[in-house]
Amino acid sequence: MATRRIGAESSASRAKLVRAAEQLLIDEGYAAVTSRKVAAVAGLKPQLVHYYFRSMDDLYLEVFRRRADQALEHQTRVLASETPLWDLWRMSNDRTWVQFSIEFTALAHHRKHISAEIARYGELFRERQMDVMTAALERAGITDDELPPTVALVLMTSISRVLGMEAGLGMSAGHDETVAFVERRLAELEGPAPTA
Repeated sequence: MATRRIGAESSASRAKLVRAAEQLLIDEGYAAVTSRKVAAVAGLKPQLVHYYFRSMDDLYLEVFRRRADQALEHQTRVLASETPLWDLWRMSNDRTWVQFSIEFTALAHHRKHISAEIARYGELFRERQMDVMTAALERAGITDDELPPTVALVLMTSISRVLGMEAGLGMSAGHDETVAFVERRLAELEGPAPTA
């Protein structure tokens, strides 16, 4: 059986489709990402979606990898800054990234290969963050017994995700107090918040 021809990865039309799918996913949720809608947003014919992607899952994966690679590049700059924990906190509170993560988590619940890719990138993010958190806790004299760096990372990044998810639902109770608590701890570790 012949393999179906797939369009070039470097194509401008393919890039438009990926950007359109990402925008739909953020604005309307993953259920809105259909080949017809993606093509309409991209200003292209619907059949081009399947010319460039064997399946919608392939398109989802490309959207995820594109955004995750951008986030890894941003994280590299963040972790090299003078205040990496503050910058990481700000990065993990970016509403667009939180919405993107929530949508992909929901999508991954039904598609194991997407779940595996999310986990792979998640481990990369966590691994890169560990050295920074470990060094910050050591400078503050906080031992692993008091607060293991991996626990600190999970708490910090999970709080931002939960707050983003709840804000998307219209919830806000306890948010200001939680943010203030985290930011007091960050100030203890790295000094006052840098200006944005």
